[in-house]
Amino acid sequence: MKITPLRMVFFYAIMGSLFLYLAIVSVKDTIWHWHTILLMLIATFDFGVAIRSYLLHQKIKEIQQKKK
Repeated sequence: MKITPLRMVFFYAIMGSLFLYLAIVSVKDTIWHWHTILLMLIATFDFGVAIRSYLLHQKIKEIQQKKK
């Protein structure tokens, strides 16, 4: 199975959503607990990688269209 940037977008978006869900569920009375902040940071990094992978996919697609 070939790993393409578009597959990475879906993988990291799902992982980011999972970590965001876990961060929301872990909130008891305040969000300022270390495990909630850690889960939110991981979700943020995952969504950032998903966005960068999508932009890479668009750039590759644009380059391939110019070659034709």
